[in-house]
Amino acid sequence: MTQCLTLYPMRLAPLQSICNKILASRDCLLKFMNDTCTMFRVLIHRTFATKYPNFLPQEMLGFILRCTPTNPSLHFPPKNVPLHAFCSMINHPNPHSNSPSFAEQRCVILQCCTTLSKLKQTHAIFLRASVFESNPSPFMWNLIIRAYVRHGSPRKAMTSLFLMSQACVLPDHYTLPIALKACTQALSLSCGIQLHCQAFKLGLELHEHVQCALVYFYGAFGAIGSAHQVFNENPNRKLGSWNALMVSYGQLGSPQKVLNLFFKAQKVVEPDEITMITVIIACGALGNLPLGFQVHGLSVKAFSRLLVYNSLIDMYCKCGMINKAGRVFDEMHERNVSSWTAMIMGMAVHGHGLDALSHFGSMQRAGVRPNHVTFVGVLSACVHAGLVDEGLCFFGSMASEYGLEPMVQHYGCMVDLLGRAGRLKEARSLIESMPMTMVPNAIIWGSFLGACHVHGDVEMGEWASMHLMELEPENDGVYVVLSNIYAGANMWREVANIRKMMRERMVAKTPGYSLATV
Repeated sequence: MTQCLTLYPMRLAPLQSICNKILASRDCLLKFMNDTCTMFRVLIHRTFATKYPNFLPQEMLGFILRCTPTNPSLHFPPKNVPLHAFCSMINHPNPHSNSPSFAEQRCVILQCCTTLSKLKQTHAIFLRASVFESNPSPFMWNLIIRAYVRHGSPRKAMTSLFLMSQACVLPDHYTLPIALKACTQALSLSCGIQLHCQAFKLGLELHEHVQCALVYFYGAFGAIGSAHQVFNENPNRKLGSWNALMVSYGQLGSPQKVLNLFFKAQKVVEPDEITMITVIIACGALGNLPLGFQVHGLSVKAFSRLLVYNSLIDMYCKCGMINKAGRVFDEMHERNVSSWTAMIMGMAVHGHGLDALSHFGSMQRAGVRPNHVTFVGVLSACVHAGLVDEGLCFFGSMASEYGLEPMVQHYGCMVDLLGRAGRLKEARSLIESMPMTMVPNAIIWGSFLGACHVHGDVEMGEWASMHLMELEPENDGVYVVLSNIYAGANMWREVANIRKMMRERMVAKTPGYSLATV
């Protein structure tokens, strides 16, 4: 049999002709499936054309449960095989099968739904097979809600939660965190508050997973007071709750409060990787290098992982220590797109444009595919280095070579690049060529207006200021820059008109100030 595979590895007709013989021996079947992925597919197709509809699916699912996570070449469900054929085992169990439990089989089916359409089809089959009615526990409901959340369909997840309540199945401490995540994705604060009330009624509000999810939920909506209240209600707080509150403060731009929480948490819990990453980000935001060095030593000793190294690179770049960030980058045994992007962005922001582009070339040679953030760093490097033609080339390669449609940030970089080079007409054409779904923001108009001021182009400056005033009528900087453009062209009457307009609209120039951190 192994010789047959060797002689005919890709010819399906000879393999199909021996399928019926293989079906006679289960041990031989499993060995044969392990030998080749081609035979795996052939057996699946052949099974549904034979008289063994109840024997093979469960064995196949057992095989998938063991091998699919480590063998991505096994396509499941196989092409040209109806999904309902794989789900037929729900109505036709085989009690003599040495296969995973039905719960594990359903987990495998849901995990193998690689698209939202397949997930919806599987959900429909489960409903038709009365899976939820025959299993009144929340387990199956949790599976389907989690699957919809994983596929970025929070509305469907919330609908399943509603159907779960209609079926008189109470949520447990696994249901509520998943449902709260769906509410966060759907930006539904009211639904999350209702879930909080339900958790209180069921006595689950102090459960570790539920409390952590509630803190994350309120923090994501900026309700930090509610998040802190939930956090304080449990005297026996676990690490997850501390992490959730620290992440919430970090997202709201309060890095000092993150560090204060970290110092308190150290006294009662042992920090993990998420804790250290959150603290590293806070150190970078504050520019607190002494604490950053300490956290670096602690993190590398305990958590030598990719995310920690990426956070350290970002921290050192934000603190202006590009050489230190480079040493951390060189120490990494494994690098992903975030690692390369952090270095490129750091070098670009601090004016090392040529070094950033050199790193981008090394990234391409390493076979790492860039993303949208990477190209923001590359275009920023071109801006700081004054490489106009190279920037245009990189901008064009986003869609042509990598299939990445430029976003507002990329257009902003290109307008800044062309504006600094004095190519204002090209910059205007680029702004006017932006897709209808992509409206130029205040940063793009401000960058273009600044370029008009530098190069003394009154006509372009008037055009940019008109659009910028529509977006931000109370922005005093627009009036001041336009007034300076008129003054540079000796158009004093227009300067007086701008000052009069500012008084009529009650727009005052914001006084400058300096800030020192002690």
